[in-house]
Amino acid sequence: MRRLRDLAEHTPAGRERYVDLLRALAITMVVIGHWGVTVIGRDAAGRPTGHSALGDLRWAYPLTWVAQVMPVFFLVGGYANAASLTRLRARGGDAAGWLLDRSARLVRPTSTLLLVLTAAAAVARLRGVDPTQVREVVWFATIPLWFLVAYLAVVALTPGMYALHRRFGLAVPLVLVALVGLGDLARLNGSEELSYGSYLFGWLAVHQLGFAWHDSRTTWTTATETAPAASPPPETAPPPAAVDTGGPSAPDHHPGVRRRLPTSRRAGLVFLAGGLAALLLLTGPGPWPVSMLHVPGERLDNTSPPSLALLAVASGQLGLILLLRGPAERLLRRTGPWQLVIGVNLVVLTIFLWHLTAAILLIGLLDATGTLPTPAVGSGAWWAWRVPWLLLLAAVLAVLVAIFGPVEARSARHRTGHRTGRGTTAGAALTAAGYIAVVVALLINSVTPERAPEPLGTPVPALLAYLAGAGVLRLLRSGWGTRG
Repeated sequence: MRRLRDLAEHTPAGRERYVDLLRALAITMVVIGHWGVTVIGRDAAGRPTGHSALGDLRWAYPLTWVAQVMPVFFLVGGYANAASLTRLRARGGDAAGWLLDRSARLVRPTSTLLLVLTAAAAVARLRGVDPTQVREVVWFATIPLWFLVAYLAVVALTPGMYALHRRFGLAVPLVLVALVGLGDLARLNGSEELSYGSYLFGWLAVHQLGFAWHDSRTTWTTATETAPAASPPPETAPPPAAVDTGGPSAPDHHPGVRRRLPTSRRAGLVFLAGGLAALLLLTGPGPWPVSMLHVPGERLDNTSPPSLALLAVASGQLGLILLLRGPAERLLRRTGPWQLVIGVNLVVLTIFLWHLTAAILLIGLLDATGTLPTPAVGSGAWWAWRVPWLLLLAAVLAVLVAIFGPVEARSARHRTGHRTGRGTTAGAALTAAGYIAVVVALLINSVTPERAPEPLGTPVPALLAYLAGAGVLRLLRSGWGTRG
């Protein structure tokens, strides 16, 4: 509590606290959403199984327009990445040093999850558990890594995409949306492989809006100003070369380019109304499903890859975010709510990565004690079980966060960008290689079938590639290979 109080007291006056609140709320909604729609049953052998209740709750499909919060993650991620990249460059750092900074916060908690799951899988295998069952459990626990693949890829592209933003402004997300539309046409005409680029284009489009939001909050001054001594957590703090006034950005070489996100109440209404109108057209007379979350058995999926319908949801959510900004900022001026937001953000990735593992542990515990309820989805017993189910899961997750959260919290405190400066060409190449290895490894794990016979749960090639990439990044963060 003392640390949270200190961080709250030293928060810079111009900090966009709303960004931190949105991240914390989005994580909370993901966790509660995943837990809330879980249905527990049993297979032919009597073992517990789980699946989503959405297929049986069609009336709830419109609720997913709010519950699907991945666009919010990428929006606030764009703001945070623009802020941290600008801050680091103002201190003389380069893109490679910035990527090392980001990898510290993202890769360390992920490494902890994978190593713990691999160790548990090895113990289970030594005790004679079938490798297919081992893979099923690990596959379920690592579902959050599918999102992380997309986010890590977007982070790696941030320096180049931010340069495009500074040159072309809001034209960049418009082009990306057009590319998603072309992918949608290909998917609807049976050429699904031609839509795979939308996995990147869709999330990049939302991420670019985060850049524009950041630019709407900064007026550039000299790069000799110093950063605040403490700001929670560092990745979203205003850059030291910027004074956050909410005014227009200073002109650059392309003064006719619009780079700032309109943030007025009127703009919020336009985004909300436009997004909702497009969504109704795309999911009504249009071909896309109403649900913005995966529904087993649906022919089309709005998230794999992102569709125009999902981007319409992103537009509507952006409008709602802008409309609620004023009341939220007033709330966050109070010490209590702001400390709570800081606390969640210090372990936000840990919460996200471990929340399905918490469900596995609770199901296993209840099954072992003979107290695991398996009511039919939608029944009175199933609804009555939602509240104790969520409370028990929250208790298990709290224990996991207490154990593994310090890994992420330490990563937030120890940043490399303050001391790396400009690294060598070899160091930059190694940074890129290590980062790519991590992304490819997580992608291999995500696309490997749920019932593949993997004795370590995670495919061995993916595990080796991940350890190699994460190891290289760790060495580089320690200073090895980054000094000329």
